[in-house]
Parts: sequence; C-alpha cells; structure tokens
Amino acid sequence: MQPNGTRRRIIETANMLFYQHGFDATSFTDIADAVDISRGNFYYYFKAKDEILDAVIEARLADTRAMLAAWEADGATPAARIRSFIHILIANKSKIKRYGCPVGTLTTELAKLNHASRRDARALFTLFRDWLAAQFRALGHETEADALAMHLLVRSQGVATVMNAFPDETFIRREVAAACAWLDDYTHGETCPDCRA
Repeated sequence: MQPNGTRRRIIETANMLFYQHGFDATSFTDIADAVDISRGNFYYYFKAKDEILDAVIEARLADTRAMLAAWEADGATPAARIRSFIHILIANKSKIKRYGCPVGTLTTELAKLNHASRRDARALFTLFRDWLAAQFRALGHETEADALAMHLLVRSQGVATVMNAFPDETFIRREVAAACAWLDDYTHGETCPDCRA
C-alpha cells in the first residue's frame, strides 16, 4: 500500500475511534492495532497523538465542506438546503443515538481537556454556522441570519444530546418535524414535503 493510503487509513481509523471512544481514551496503540501496522511504521506518519487529532479535524472539515457543497448543489432553494441540515439528525440517527454528535462530542471533550486544538475543532461548528447564515440571508433575513443559524445549531445539538440519552425514534422524528415547522415560518410559504402528515 502506498504511504498516502496508509496515512489516510490511520486518519480514518483515528476519526472513528475518537468518535466512538473519545480522543483522550484512544491511545496510539489502539489506532495502530486497528490499522494493523507496527508502532515503528506508525511513527513514520505521526509522531504524536495531537498530530493525528489535527489531521482528523482537517479531514472532518474537508468532509463537512464537501457535504455543504452537495447540499448547495442538490437544494433548489435556501429552505431546501437548510432542511438537509435538519434532516441529518434522521440520516445519522443510529450513530447519534449510540455516540452523540461527532462535532459536539469532540468540541466538548477538547474543551474539558483545555486542549490546544479546541479552537480548530470549533471551526466545524463555524462552517455550519456561516453556511446556515448564508441560507437565511438568501431567504431575505439579512439582519437576523446569524441568530437564526445559531438557533438551529443549538436546537440540533440539543436534539442530538437527548437522542443519545433517550434513543427514541418517535422523539427524533417529532423534533425534526418541529424544526422544519419552525423553519416554515421563515420561508415565505415553502413547507417541508418530508414532514407533512
């Protein structure tokens, strides 16, 4: 396997382990064992766990940018694009029920550790915040766009946290429908087709 392929496997594996077990609880050995390479070969790519964390955050940022670009391309209207964000709770419900939100859990853990990378991890939320605010501005809500974006971020994080504590399918669908109904108030009559009774 080529070096870039091995490095990518290390990052993908670390990303999964950090999400499932937490950054602090995941050791170099855990990652090396999961990738099935020797410690010596592992050190060729990464000298410290913090270097892996930086690479994981960069990979998550790239994945998030790609997802937002896809929503931008697929959504015919700003409201449709915002609904893609809301419906991610359903699309990722199995993982969220088990491990929580990958963005929220990482930023919370790094804040508790007072880790130097906490600001870098916060950039994931900033991507969503800025993108959502741009959608609300496109809907004509220029002065309150950022506040609306933050409201939706807070709401989705709250739902993800409670989903993790109470993994109830009815709760998830009800909260997604409620978020879409809230959005309907800002869309000039365009309602969510997936949330209609």
